[in-house]
Amino acid sequence: MTASTANSPTLQNTPKLAQTSTVKTTSAKKVTPKQATSKTANAIAKKDIPGISQEVIYELSDEVNNMLSFAVYNGLTVNTEVNPLIQNSNVDDLINAHNLLCKNVAPATPKSIVYTKKLYEKGTKKSIFNKLPLLRNLMILAVLFLIAFIATGQSSLVNNDSLKDGIMDSNGTSLVLNLFYLASVAGLGVLFYLLKEVSTSLKKGTLVPEDYIAYMSQILLGIMAGLILSEILASYVVDPNTNASMFNKSVLALIGGFSSDAIFSILQGVINKVKSIFIAPNPNTP
Repeated sequence: MTASTANSPTLQNTPKLAQTSTVKTTSAKKVTPKQATSKTANAIAKKDIPGISQEVIYELSDEVNNMLSFAVYNGLTVNTEVNPLIQNSNVDDLINAHNLLCKNVAPATPKSIVYTKKLYEKGTKKSIFNKLPLLRNLMILAVLFLIAFIATGQSSLVNNDSLKDGIMDSNGTSLVLNLFYLASVAGLGVLFYLLKEVSTSLKKGTLVPEDYIAYMSQILLGIMAGLILSEILASYVVDPNTNASMFNKSVLALIGGFSSDAIFSILQGVINKVKSIFIAPNPNTP
């Protein structure tokens, strides 16, 4: 009886020891509040450290590789000083290599090279019209302007005499058809210029996504420039000897659409001369 009573306490205390050991192991895995606070402070300190972020360094490295691949693929001369700069992990050397390669691949830029690369990688089985919606849209607009040019030109109300009358001496259907005719000619002129510009940009690798907006606005500017040149400035483009117009209005509309930048420069020059009459120049202005 004595032996059994002596052994019973040890049997009862055994589960308690196991529980205490389990509690100790679980408590060892828990993170104390002091450690959590120190980790948070370290993370904040890392974010507040000034300098170039690692993402920017990776972006520089990718642009250097893209420019180097573009130069090699297109047979451009690459400065040999780029090689030792790329091998080093120094940020200053990476920036210097980036600057040298930008000069080697000019007029292309890292942005245009990446965009052109994405166009070619978009789908190998797709045609260039599906890869480049800008070219497809410009060709569709060119066909529409050509159809409008042919349709309005077939009308008996559109002829040299009606074009000479202009806006002031025309009205009704004749005026609308003549304006549509001149607008279609100006549209053909601006699209003739833009299609050539897009093909040149593709060859040189200078096409960027912002060209979509620029080209759409340039189409509207070309049509406006063609109408301005053919209807407003036509009376000033005359032969001083015969006092007759030197160009047909159709030719002026075509020139205005093709060279809308030139028309803008002419108008800007006229405005500057008018401003110089009423505004005295500032002597302190260089």
